[in-house]
Amino acid sequence: MSDTPIKSLSFEDALSELELIVQQLERGDAPLEESIAIYQRGAKLKAHCEGKLKDAQLKVEKIVLAPDGSASTESFDAE
Repeated sequence: MSDTPIKSLSFEDALSELELIVQQLERGDAPLEESIAIYQRGAKLKAHCEGKLKDAQLKVEKIVLAPDGSASTESFDAE
């Protein structure tokens, strides 16, 4: 488990660490107290990744052509 502050991790680094945590917990080879600490960090990493994805989604814009041919942008809507 890394000691790097979660807020400073990129999405890719946080996801990579989260995958390692999942593997370690699935193996079940850590003592209970360590498993709890690992799980807590994993939950924080998951929230961090979700936040990064949400931020990226809000930044995505699509180009819209008006009937007169002019172009504008509007916020991305995933639905």
